Amino acid sequence: MTRLPPLNWLRAFEASARSLSFTAAAAELSMTQSAVSQQIKSLETALGRPLFVRRVRGLELTEEGRAYLPTVQAAFAMLEEGTSVLTGRNDPHVLELHVNLSFAVFWLTPRLGSFMREFPWVRLNVVTSIWPEEKQSAAAAVGIVFGQSKWEGRVGLKLGSDTIFPVCAPALAKRIQSVDDLMRERLFDLSGTLQSWDSWLDANPAQAKGARPAVDRVSTWTLSLAWAQQGLGVALAHETVAGHLIQTGQLVRPCEFSLPMKEAYYLIAPEGTHANPAAQAFKGWLLREMKEAGPTAESRH
Repeated sequence: MTRLPPLNWLRAFEASARSLSFTAAAAELSMTQSAVSQQIKSLETALGRPLFVRRVRGLELTEEGRAYLPTVQAAFAMLEEGTSVLTGRNDPHVLELHVNLSFAVFWLTPRLGSFMREFPWVRLNVVTSIWPEEKQSAAAAVGIVFGQSKWEGRVGLKLGSDTIFPVCAPALAKRIQSVDDLMRERLFDLSGTLQSWDSWLDANPAQAKGARPAVDRVSTWTLSLAWAQQGLGVALAHETVAGHLIQTGQLVRPCEFSLPMKEAYYLIAPEGTHANPAAQAFKGWLLREMKEAGPTAESRH
């Protein structure tokens, strides 16, 4: 029987792989950065192969690390599920929801009051994440992720199609009359998405004449839109996250051109499980709200 690495080494790897940062993993695990780094080195030595590429700007998973991560996450998910069953956490009145952070903040929160009024008996247990590769709780009856539709062992229902476009504070928009004006502002974008400012500019019929400025990058729209609200620059966004802010006048679109998104939000659930009453209530409510808000659920993957 193959000797397994210590659980704490695997936990350090899983947390570091999600955040691509030993420092963030250390904060999550209540450890020092050096302790996390040492545990990763010990795990790499035990496995006989590197799991991370250490760069000045941060970490990257090696090919071996990317292949190993889903296995480690699945193992922790099974442990979590078994513990939930043993301790009686599978309560039919509790909605275990794992949801993309920006979706939770900008789309779900403004509408959550209607769900609570319609289903006052449902208690929420919500975990947020940024990317779909992050560990989803095995107890989560419902997940909402952002990506391209493929998640191991889970069925995804596409919640609609969207477009990307620039947004900024109303005061800043007054000095933007053209794409060239836009290029003189500070630009904010996400790392890791399939489309960027370059994608939007290349597809825009009104081509900018000057040099393209450097772009400030963040890991979540929650941060880039907060910067835009403060008038610090222009963020690239989409209707699902920016729609409420535009409707309430907190952000505006300085340019009307929009580009169809290659990625989307998906409603997912582990295969082979049946949603509890709280999850069924939330799924039905979510699909109704998405239909009323605009794009409808489209297809299964």
